[in-house]
Amino acid sequence: MRDGTIVVAGASLAALRGAEALRARGFSGRLVLVGDEPHRPYDRPPLSKHVLTGEIAPEATTLPGVGALRAEWRLGAPVTGLDRAGRALLVGGGERLPFDRLLIATGARARPWPVPDEAALAGVHTVRSRDDAAALAAGLAARPERVLILGAGFIGCEVASSIRALGLPVTVADPAPSPLAGPLGPVIGGFVAGRMEAAGIDLRVGTEVAHLEGAAGRVRGARLTDGGTIAADLVVVALGAVRNTEWLAGSGLDADEGGLSCDGACRALDEAGRPDDAIFAAGDVARCPHPLFGGRPVALEHWGNAVAQAAHAARAMIDGPEAAGRYAEVPAFWSSQFGLTIKSLGLTEGADAVAVVQGHPRTGRFLAVYGREGHTVAAVSVDAGRWLPAYEAPIREGAPFPPIVGGADQPSVRPVPSGLPALQPA
Repeated sequence: MRDGTIVVAGASLAALRGAEALRARGFSGRLVLVGDEPHRPYDRPPLSKHVLTGEIAPEATTLPGVGALRAEWRLGAPVTGLDRAGRALLVGGGERLPFDRLLIATGARARPWPVPDEAALAGVHTVRSRDDAAALAAGLAARPERVLILGAGFIGCEVASSIRALGLPVTVADPAPSPLAGPLGPVIGGFVAGRMEAAGIDLRVGTEVAHLEGAAGRVRGARLTDGGTIAADLVVVALGAVRNTEWLAGSGLDADEGGLSCDGACRALDEAGRPDDAIFAAGDVARCPHPLFGGRPVALEHWGNAVAQAAHAARAMIDGPEAAGRYAEVPAFWSSQFGLTIKSLGLTEGADAVAVVQGHPRTGRFLAVYGREGHTVAAVSVDAGRWLPAYEAPIREGAPFPPIVGGADQPSVRPVPSGLPALQPA
């Protein structure tokens, strides 16, 4: 299909790169991008880092290429529903946008604090959108006496690093035994904990917050499940993300807060598991089977995945699912925090063992490899990115774990339990 009308639901990184790929593959018809925010697509990684420290203005995060794309933009227009039978996207205000093909790239939003009245207190923030980051930066500029961050995942740790760079007191609370325990396990999480504490973070692992407390409509701190309290006049909620799929209710597609189910060609699946040849998805919202995950469906929130998956979906939309084949990009991401650069390849989910195979945590530079059932599934470097590319092929091939031994600068490789949850039955 190289003419007709393609509508893109979303105005995110995946939406922009997907639209660009459609044009690059020869689509000459009408192309419409619909986004709920008033901003054109922007880059999210700086929001938890440079925007908070004032190094980059929020409006300077607009992605390159936006102005060159030959498309119609409907911004500040949330999608409200999907008429699959009538092949139309429903937009706020009652507008219907007919399409021949639809690319769903509505992404995800920050998971809010679960008690609405407490989440609405002044001084309670999340970090997901450009406006979120701008509001938090303004709150930080007022020099709060103490910032409390709920969650020690990647966003929580990055925000903590940025706020400490401003010289503000920071407490990080998380019920897990270490920072980054969910995605990376305690080996790397324990190392990051040491860096956080060295930076002056009041790190409270194994700590669960029961309530946020306020006075005169403003947050004043948190009460813990053990009865203790943490005083804070600014709180950042960093509890993960929820995929933007509510608008698909009643469409017959298989979607929930974990994402929209797709096949290997990024075609949306209906509730009976059948692909819809006119509807595709990419980016954070897409839940696709991945060969590195044993064909299990997985939704990835990585920058590189949004770009690669959008290009794959575009090829399937233009050239057909058979020509595109199944999506099999090796997941990769990076994080910058506390003077560290953490990079990853593969999927750590369900890993049952981990081994440090280059460098050593005590030197501050090392690489860890993760295994599952005797096969290599992921590698994570800490200030050691030059070693990472050597592990892409072993990850892709499911090589025996650990895949490389006896190399230069290698320590004695001793695998230990990963500390990550086991995979649940599909």
